[in-house]
Amino acid sequence: MKKRISLLASVMSLALLTMSCSGAESAAEQSESVVTLSGNAYVTASPESEPAFIDEGRCAICHWDDQETVVSFYFRAMNKGKMTVSLQAMGHSLVEVSLLGKTEEVELASDTLTLVEVGTFKVKEPGYVKVDIRGKKIDAGDSFGNVESLVVKGNVGPVVCVNGDFSTHFGRRGPSTHMSYTLPEGDVEWFYNEVVVPEEGDIPSSYYMACGFGEGYFGMQNNTPYPRRVLFSVWSPFVTGNPAEIPDSMRVQLVRKGAQTTINDFGNEGSGGQSYMHYDWKPGERCRFLMGVRPDKNNTTVYTAYFYDNHQNKWSLVASWRRPQITTWYTHAYSFLENFNPVMGHITRKAYYCNQWARTADGKWVPVTQGRFTCDATGNQKQRLDYKGGVEEKGFFLTMGGFFNDFLESGTPFTREGNVTEAPDVAFSTLE
Repeated sequence: MKKRISLLASVMSLALLTMSCSGAESAAEQSESVVTLSGNAYVTASPESEPAFIDEGRCAICHWDDQETVVSFYFRAMNKGKMTVSLQAMGHSLVEVSLLGKTEEVELASDTLTLVEVGTFKVKEPGYVKVDIRGKKIDAGDSFGNVESLVVKGNVGPVVCVNGDFSTHFGRRGPSTHMSYTLPEGDVEWFYNEVVVPEEGDIPSSYYMACGFGEGYFGMQNNTPYPRRVLFSVWSPFVTGNPAEIPDSMRVQLVRKGAQTTINDFGNEGSGGQSYMHYDWKPGERCRFLMGVRPDKNNTTVYTAYFYDNHQNKWSLVASWRRPQITTWYTHAYSFLENFNPVMGHITRKAYYCNQWARTADGKWVPVTQGRFTCDATGNQKQRLDYKGGVEEKGFFLTMGGFFNDFLESGTPFTREGNVTEAPDVAFSTLE
């Protein structure tokens, strides 16, 4: 079925583009929502030679001239019912739009952004809807054109998607998920955690953070195509996104590092000292982390991270940092799972966080069994609802991204009752 663009008044087009995903009620149980390309679409298939990509700043599909390229929009229908889907698009081409088991052909024939109806579709159950757009024929110009947004009208919403007032960068990355742990009372010096990434959760551009603390974090990354990393960072007390602005008196100072560790400054999300080592961890492998926090002299605190090398069967020092203007023991133990690449937010990630223990300053190991699931602003502000955590056979787990339907409310508590084993066997006197 072929549909041709009908020209609308520019005022009407502008009004549609300024609506948010929360929609605008137009009648009883009816809503109209705009799902933007910049915050809600991904290139999900593309030829290897010159792949198309989405320019968030220009809301454009660049290099869209190959029929193998598929651009996919995602939004969540909050109710079952019927909806009419239209494209806000420009170009001179024939494109194919597929969703909910139906495919329609749409003819673009305009040099300006214009609204064209794709069709009416039935949503059988609330949940995420994927809309695939593929070019079929270029009538004029050197590309299929551009699709800036979808307009969804009907009784299935207002739909959930990343709206124009929210960061497209963080919206397209997807909601980061966290598990916060309840530490025992008293002074805690060490926190121990294990991470297992299942095969299906081993996705490029992922950070599986194991041992978070009040002033930094420690975990491992899939940096494909680059070597995988074990990453440990400590924030400076000076709040800035640019490490060059930190005064010398407020810089995090390196105490010592492992032989295979690289040392850097980091910025953009706070600033401080960064240390990492390459380690080729595998999906299914139990990776062990040991993180220490101990107050030092002159109102400073030393943070020390060890990673267990399963290849050599020994603990390896990542680094030890001294942070000024703070005297503290270990606080705010937590783990998180995040995607740090906005072009990869349509793929689901998952990790297990197992066998948590805390070691008090007087040398006593205490099992950590209480966790609390939370997510970041992308989830808390309901821009996306593909986040979840809980307890399974291996222990706590976190999952995020990929537009799955069974999300979990942030703030849900959990207990790993059947996952308590013996305390870690760590010979502290032999550590580097």
